Amino acid sequence: MENLMYMMLLEKSKTYNRLTKKAVEEHVENIRRLDGAGKLELCGVFKGWPGMAGMYILKTESREEAEEICKMEPLVAGGYASYKLVTLQIANRENNYLL
Repeated sequence: MENLMYMMLLEKSKTYNRLTKKAVEEHVENIRRLDGAGKLELCGVFKGWPGMAGMYILKTESREEAEEICKMEPLVAGGYASYKLVTLQIANRENNYLL
């Protein structure tokens, strides 16, 4: 069975520089909620990559669930960012690194 996760890449929109403190607080609360629900493997901010805000690696049951999480991200819902959702097949010791 494939071990899949989903990577949400957040791309800055033209209004990203108008990001409000409230939007940032909602964004961080969303991260906390996802982490508490066991849906977040990793997240972070990209440094030195123009146009990119950051990314999440999501642990969900389906791509559809990951898509819903992406749409509800406050930076996306508020128009400060858009996203790309990428399926990530995990390579690890248990699956012999996909050999």
